[in-house]
Amino acid sequence: MANATIFDRLKQDHDAHRLLFDKMAQADRDKDEDRLEKLFEQFKVEVSAHAAAEEETLYATMLSRPDLREDAQHSVSEHKEIDDYLEELSDLKFNGEAWRREFDKMKKRYLHHIEEEEEEMFPDAAQDLSAVEEEKLGKLFAKRKPAELERAQAES
Repeated sequence: MANATIFDRLKQDHDAHRLLFDKMAQADRDKDEDRLEKLFEQFKVEVSAHAAAEEETLYATMLSRPDLREDAQHSVSEHKEIDDYLEELSDLKFNGEAWRREFDKMKKRYLHHIEEEEEEMFPDAAQDLSAVEEEKLGKLFAKRKPAELERAQAES
């Protein structure tokens, strides 16, 4: 993925997050609570690192452009909302009734967020960014994400 654009890299992460949701659903069906908890912890770390790297690269660029600023602000607020859900989940008994209710809300909200990004925001941003900028942002994202993963793992 040497010449991947920012949108390629973000979509790849989104696909990995969808896969984690599928694996969590399977672990739940299998009544494998240990696996479910490990997958959820992995999801939290991945999403936190993804959001931070996305905000530092694509969103920072979009915020500097009047035509894209509103989309970036909207997505940053949705990242905060997901982060609030994850924080609330960490305060609840894992896989208890209240946890499951909040997890379902968070999952629905997150899936809406990434769908909105892929179907609306990314195409809008792609119209404003040059191919060179998209590739440069993709490289910057690839560089930032490992550091953000380290930070997120240390905080979990």
